[in-house]
Amino acid sequence: MPQMPRLPVPLICVLLGAVLALCNLPLEWSFVTPLPLAVLLLYVAQPLGARAMAVRMWWAGSAYSAVHLWWLTAFLGKLFGFPPAGALALVLYALEGAFLAAVALLAGRLVRGALARVWVLAGVWVGLEWLRFLGPLAFPWPSLGYTLLPTPMIQVADLGGVLLGSVIVAGTAAALVSFWLDRRVPLLAMSAVWVLALAYGVTRTPAEGPEGRALLQRNTIDTFARASRRLSPEAQFAEYLRLSRSRQPGEVVIWSESAIQSEEMLRQAPPGGLYGAWAFEVDERANRVLSWDGKKVLSSTDKARPVPFGEYYPLRQEVAPLWNLIEQQIGFYLVSVPAAQALSVLTLGGVRYGAYVCYDSVFPWVARQLSNKGAQVLVNASNDGWYDGWGVQQHFMMGRVRAIENRRWVLRSVNKGVAAVIDDLGRPRRTLDRGEGVIHARYRLLEGQTTYQRFGDLPALVLAGLMVLFGVLIERSERRRMQ
Repeated sequence: MPQMPRLPVPLICVLLGAVLALCNLPLEWSFVTPLPLAVLLLYVAQPLGARAMAVRMWWAGSAYSAVHLWWLTAFLGKLFGFPPAGALALVLYALEGAFLAAVALLAGRLVRGALARVWVLAGVWVGLEWLRFLGPLAFPWPSLGYTLLPTPMIQVADLGGVLLGSVIVAGTAAALVSFWLDRRVPLLAMSAVWVLALAYGVTRTPAEGPEGRALLQRNTIDTFARASRRLSPEAQFAEYLRLSRSRQPGEVVIWSESAIQSEEMLRQAPPGGLYGAWAFEVDERANRVLSWDGKKVLSSTDKARPVPFGEYYPLRQEVAPLWNLIEQQIGFYLVSVPAAQALSVLTLGGVRYGAYVCYDSVFPWVARQLSNKGAQVLVNASNDGWYDGWGVQQHFMMGRVRAIENRRWVLRSVNKGVAAVIDDLGRPRRTLDRGEGVIHARYRLLEGQTTYQRFGDLPALVLAGLMVLFGVLIERSERRRMQ
């Protein structure tokens, strides 16, 4: 009987990475992610050399990133005004795959047995997600923990952040492999974790607090025309003013990222508002949010993490000719925006607002620091006009988890994207994701400190370390049994 042809190893890896990515999207069935992750970990962890493991993980990781972040190809095509330029995103996908390949190489050299490698891979995968939160080139987009958002289990984020969710997903995947290889105890243990996490989630209730009121906007300004100055700042400002006329008594006006671009505009802005703004001072660049009472700026805070290659350009002076060529192609100047030296809580009308700008919402430590400094409500002033497809929904999805981690309501005022009122359980109470308009937000001003606010990612990192240790102990046990 003729044998069926075997698929090439790279193709198998690409398919496994693509399926995993499809589960890591803002979909109702994303909680099944442990299943494809288990298959991927088992396939990579076969008795191979460490380099062969790394190669398999590179193919899978690159495909995982490409499917999850496909919208970056559309973004680059628009940015350069030439759709084929979107292929430049392949460099990022390959780089993300290289990071996963590096952890596979580490796992392959640390242990040799398939099951031991699976557990070590699961632990170091979570560690890699944590590393993605750090440094000027940080890009923490496809974290596994977000796949629990459709379930009550995501409520454990107030105990250990989204990274604790990643521990549950990765640990469950490793436990499934253990079960496949005739070790049932890990799956029984992870089943108990799921039951406890579900019970914890369904018993969470919204906190009570004083009511706040705000006017949120969703604008439809062409981001690319705005960046190249084809659309005047005055025309943009007129749109913000027009939508603000529907303000009701007692509402704080909240505008999206960089809505205010001059001191003259600020003087015309409605009093009693929080405004995304560019710095107006000579020789200063900053992307910030400020509170304005109609006479003076009461407080301000700058963007904590400028977007790599969007607001921060590595080696801008060292490879100036390359950056100059890119400027000529896209039609506007590329000047790095410095990261905030310290985050500040905004005050207005006796209320403390934890405001952060656009991309900051994907970094759990930003909202956590602001909440620890006394913020009673979180505000995300964002410009989602850069994103396409499910990039918009992914950004919104991640922002919802910030509400859970800190047990604070989140208000989103956006250009394009999803304007929303999100409660302290991460549930969207009101949303506006199409067209131009406003939301008359009603929300709760909350205080108190969650376990995540106290300890940050430490609980999740400890558990990730225990997974690695478990893999090492499995390896030692297998060696003793073979002696």
